[in-house]
Amino acid sequence: MSVQHRTYLKVADNSGAKALMVIQPLGGSGKRKAKTGEIVIGVVKGADPNGQVKNGEVVRIVIVRQRKELRRDDGSYVKFDENAGVVVDKDNNLRATRIFGPISREVRDKGFSKIISLAKEVW
Repeated sequence: MSVQHRTYLKVADNSGAKALMVIQPLGGSGKRKAKTGEIVIGVVKGADPNGQVKNGEVVRIVIVRQRKELRRDDGSYVKFDENAGVVVDKDNNLRATRIFGPISREVRDKGFSKIISLAKEVW
């Protein structure tokens, strides 16, 4: 559960954002941390001028990779080299058309099948 307030995320899609900073994990006022497959509120830190998102825009982000190891039901652990997220809209639809890098299997379990279908590899 390593993603929390002010955590910087790498962008794993082509929405035009260069970096994302987490403001608040969704799930109540007392929620402090979020893990892979969960939605957080964040802000765009740097954006491509021709991209779909603008610099300073507040967006919803699905966490697709995290550095902290995550225990699976079969007893195995999975962790990645960086924290990364994908920008989604209010209805949890992608705002981008491509996904980059490996995606954790927990994203599919949370119901984001569109992200999984666009990903090249799922871990």
